[in-house]
Amino acid sequence: MAPLARHRLSPAGTGPALRALRAWTPPDAPAGSLHPGDVGWLLRRDDATVFLWTAARTSEPSAADAAKAAPVAVGFLDGPVLRVTAAPDADLGALAADAEDLLVPGNDATDGLPVPGWVPDTEEPWLVFSWTPEPVSSRAVEVTESDTADRALVHRAAFTGSTLTADHWHTMKKSPAGPLAVEALVRTPAGEPAAAATGWFGGVGRCGLLEPVGTHADHRGHGYGRDAVRGACAALADRGASAVAVLTPASNEAAVALYESAGFTVVRENHDWTRPGRG
Repeated sequence: MAPLARHRLSPAGTGPALRALRAWTPPDAPAGSLHPGDVGWLLRRDDATVFLWTAARTSEPSAADAAKAAPVAVGFLDGPVLRVTAAPDADLGALAADAEDLLVPGNDATDGLPVPGWVPDTEEPWLVFSWTPEPVSSRAVEVTESDTADRALVHRAAFTGSTLTADHWHTMKKSPAGPLAVEALVRTPAGEPAAAATGWFGGVGRCGLLEPVGTHADHRGHGYGRDAVRGACAALADRGASAVAVLTPASNEAAVALYESAGFTVVRENHDWTRPGRG
């Protein structure tokens, strides 16, 4: 196995990880776990930690090494799940061995990294959807500075337990991933914020990503979510995205119906790798 170095990146230092992920993003839905937008959404938190694996240059890797050495993989802990995307030619066995000390009991699943002895989770697959650019109509508008509080409000109202604030949104936009984000907001005829979607640009000729998408709990069933999705997709296509991907658990029937109504099609299922006997 080729020796690897693992770098722990602060939010401000995630540039090398984002550049690597953009280079690995294909024209259609990414095969790995992470798109640059997944890191971008994580960076709403000022305590976010991203791991960058590189070919080892020294026994004690530094930030300078992270910027200079060849990237091998990018990952972060999403709750108990280690999410990883590796370079196309990466040694996944070496990567899994190096990640072993991150996979302590309680961190019992990986997304994008097969671990020897672990098994695919067949009970809760994730559906990977893809949208091909086409002309769309939408009531969505771009989120501006004056809309940030309403953008955060929609997210909190869409996702139970969310504590997203306008400050989190500003932190994300000021991060190294901020220039990759596009924001779509849909209001009711009375001007109330109803739905929103954040899109992430992976590069010209590369696939974009939607993360997150939400409709205010008080305004569901009126097509606002579909318009937010279409608005974000149109903005990504205008920047040169070749496609747009979005993922959702297969059990989330409302989300599946939303993406199908917006013109997305399922291209595959993803399965986490889980520790045998977890729980």
